[in-house]
Amino acid sequence: MVMTPVLLAGGSGTRLWPVSRKSFPKQFAPLVGEESLFQASARRLSGVRFGAPLVMTNADFRFIVAEQLDQIGIAPSAILIEPSGRNTAPAILAAALTVARTDPEGLLLVAPSDHVVPDAEAFGRAVELGVPAAQMGQIVTFGITPTRPETGYGYMEAAGAGEGPVTLKRFVEKPDVATAEQMIAQGNFLWNAGIFLFSARTMIEAFRAHAPEFFAPVEEALGTAKTDLGFLRLAPAPWDSLPDLSIDYAVLEKADNLSVVRFSGHWSDLGGWDAVWREAQDATTERGNVTDTRSTAIDCDNVLLRSQDEGIEVVGIGLKDVMVVTTNDAVLVAGMDRAQEVRKAVSALKSKGARQAETFLRDHRPWGWFETLALADRFQVKRIVVNPGAALSLQSHFHRSEHWIVVSGTARVTVNEVVTLVTENQSIYVPLGAVHRMENPGKVPMVLIEVQTGVYLGEDDIVRYEDVYSRG
Repeated sequence: MVMTPVLLAGGSGTRLWPVSRKSFPKQFAPLVGEESLFQASARRLSGVRFGAPLVMTNADFRFIVAEQLDQIGIAPSAILIEPSGRNTAPAILAAALTVARTDPEGLLLVAPSDHVVPDAEAFGRAVELGVPAAQMGQIVTFGITPTRPETGYGYMEAAGAGEGPVTLKRFVEKPDVATAEQMIAQGNFLWNAGIFLFSARTMIEAFRAHAPEFFAPVEEALGTAKTDLGFLRLAPAPWDSLPDLSIDYAVLEKADNLSVVRFSGHWSDLGGWDAVWREAQDATTERGNVTDTRSTAIDCDNVLLRSQDEGIEVVGIGLKDVMVVTTNDAVLVAGMDRAQEVRKAVSALKSKGARQAETFLRDHRPWGWFETLALADRFQVKRIVVNPGAALSLQSHFHRSEHWIVVSGTARVTVNEVVTLVTENQSIYVPLGAVHRMENPGKVPMVLIEVQTGVYLGEDDIVRYEDVYSRG
């Protein structure tokens, strides 16, 4: 039976700061390999076993989701936009109700979009093991065979040690090291991967029985949802009234129709830089040191040195059990054993009002991206890249004027009533208050340098008159 993959792609991933931030979290970054974790997850849940994916995300990521799926040639069945983060319970119910509209017995495989599973075929075989149980009304979970006494994961106790599906006896919260060691020694405790297989009807009935307070708001949010450029925007008012609960707490811990399938292949939730360090280990690794092309380890042991910026070289000398991660606007230095505390850095930066807590210098937009090259009192310099055929909104500003210099490609620029083609090494001035738009009519990305001057340079100083991306 073909099943619908449901990719959960709305998280923020603060433990992988500074590479993962609220504005562009880890699932969309190429942390392991050339593709993003989201793209790798979509590929893993494609092929003959699976139908087109259904993606749950938020408004800020909708164009990133669509673009990254398009890059790998996967067309989604739907992209549902959550008005606010309410954890996994409402998202999973919304997905089940969506599938039930056309096939109440249809199977859904729900998975986070930021996990690493190198052997997609082995994972697919594990999923197939769970299909008969799911068709019989079981909610099938997938447990990972533990390889170490991990304290950062939740565990599940299976009724037996076989591959399954076997009865799931109970969930166990994140344990201390001693408890984790005891559970692993028993042989029937598995890491909770947060991956679930069930029929739409089974999950809907489970919510009616164990979490009925979710049902009416989610049904109303879907029933009054609005289609927007191929996305489905769930209605904000009923959605925002929902409890913020995971599927584990809302339903699974109360249900008596749970099974678990054991997966003994390699898996990681990439929940911290220590996990990234472990993933990068291979036969060429010397002394446990993991570096990229812009990093150098001299007389070091068990270090992760990573530079995300082409202009920054990272050099470690005599370091041990340390991770150093740099971007063009932030540097993280921490002991490897403190990887789970990186989120504290995000909280500390937010409390002091530092932009680096949540946003990058590079800002992704549906038409391309821009990054700040220089920012000071009354002026800002940006590099702007506009995708072929894309266009910025028709807009004006109250507080700034702009000077645009095209360095690659051709721009079609509208300033008030005048439309001009601006090519490489040419420039154009946009006065304060002028209604203007920039478009790329060409077949290659268009790159320009923008110089802003004015008393206020914030991104909220935009009045939009027309926008092909339906932004307010």
